[in-house]
Amino acid sequence: MNAVLVAVLVIPALGALASVVIRSDRAGRVAGTVAAALSLVAAALLAVDRAPATGDRLSPWHQVDVAWVPAVQLRFHVGVDGVSYPLVVLTALLTLLCCLYSLWQVPGERNGRQLVALLLVVEVGIVGVFLALDLILFFVFFELVLLPMYAIIAGWGGPERRAAARKFVLYTLFGSVILLVGLLVVVTGANTADLVTLTESSTLGANAQRVAFVLLAVGFAVKSPLWPLHTWLPDAHTEAPTVGSVILAGVLLKMGTYGLLRIGVGVAPDGARWASPVLAGLAVAAILVGGLVCLAQTELKRLIAYSSVGHMGFVLLGIATLTTTGFQAALIGNLAHGVITGLLFFLAGAIKDRAHTGDLADLGGLRETAPRLAGLLGFAAIASLGLPGLAGFWGEAFAVVAAVQRGGPLWLTLAVLAAIGGALTAAYFLRLLRKVTHGPASPAVLGVRPAIAGPEWLAWAPLAVGVLAVGLVPALVLAATAGPMLALTGALR
Repeated sequence: MNAVLVAVLVIPALGALASVVIRSDRAGRVAGTVAAALSLVAAALLAVDRAPATGDRLSPWHQVDVAWVPAVQLRFHVGVDGVSYPLVVLTALLTLLCCLYSLWQVPGERNGRQLVALLLVVEVGIVGVFLALDLILFFVFFELVLLPMYAIIAGWGGPERRAAARKFVLYTLFGSVILLVGLLVVVTGANTADLVTLTESSTLGANAQRVAFVLLAVGFAVKSPLWPLHTWLPDAHTEAPTVGSVILAGVLLKMGTYGLLRIGVGVAPDGARWASPVLAGLAVAAILVGGLVCLAQTELKRLIAYSSVGHMGFVLLGIATLTTTGFQAALIGNLAHGVITGLLFFLAGAIKDRAHTGDLADLGGLRETAPRLAGLLGFAAIASLGLPGLAGFWGEAFAVVAAVQRGGPLWLTLAVLAAIGGALTAAYFLRLLRKVTHGPASPAVLGVRPAIAGPEWLAWAPLAVGVLAVGLVPALVLAATAGPMLALTGALR
């Protein structure tokens, strides 16, 4: 299985190369899509023949550890466990669906094979972040995502795509510099970059852990994004092509929350414990601000983008509680957000392509002209607002439960405020449905074609099934997390 672990990274890289080298645009897109499909198969196979968890330490199911740059003791150390596996599969799935979608439609009739190649390079970077067990290797993969995502936004986005892409790069570069400093504090203080060793027994002092955690938290907060470092997100989502928005919201944001949980909490537990009330307060602020701003939004994709600020606030609240319940709420919240918001951005892109506008004032009565499309939008919206039985419920509900379990006036207050934020989520999604799907059909909607094309069903159906599966059987995600959660909470003792 170690060969499969490497294949998850190598296959999309080779697919990206093939997409660029092949001269025919259509053939290049097909080659990239085949590579994405093979990558998903390899990712799914990582759950086979896995090693059992051993006590309260990070225990990868499979791992590869070889010398990378021996002169400076850098190693290519990758592995997968119950925390990273669902995110690896989610990344491979969304990349495949975006490549399939690009076979059918390329924004602006631009070069499709280059778009597919960039999607595959982004996949390599994101999957590498989830698999890396060396802090320097983690940072290399973390940065690998930046330029191809910039190119996707700037090359295939909307009218203001270049300004949005520049803002994305500037913000994420700022976060990356701070993140690098935090990683160097850990590596130089502990004299190792190996994440397994650091999680087992950190040699950092209390003050060093506090400094490291603050730097790491700020660096990851930009990518998550955590209020008030979120302002790059709405512009990037609004201007990005549909497939760019799906990858951006579906998995790229998870790099920040995953890094905070795996590295921030795992490597600097004393710093996490010290900073947890502040982190929780910022998370709740993100939930409330995200909800209030969404109530005032007038553009479809921008509203969904701001909703991500609130949803990721629940994930960060779960992490900030430093409890097993909170960590599991963060993990399932990450996955649920990726599946639901990926579906929402696919649907928003379809509506904008058909109606030629995303302004809520110009939309209305979609169920009169395209009832299937309106029904799918309603399904995704109620999943995102946290209806029990659908994927969005578990992460948000148990983040609030975890805050209550922490006890004390501060945490109980934060739990109540987060619950109010959940009510705001319901309010703005119901407002969205009222404006887009109900009432008489607006002039823009009258021309919308009612049929949903086969490639659209192919891209959307797996996400709709995933929303139901995770909502009805959350153990699909949580069953394998007992060992990693023990390791993380054990480090906090």
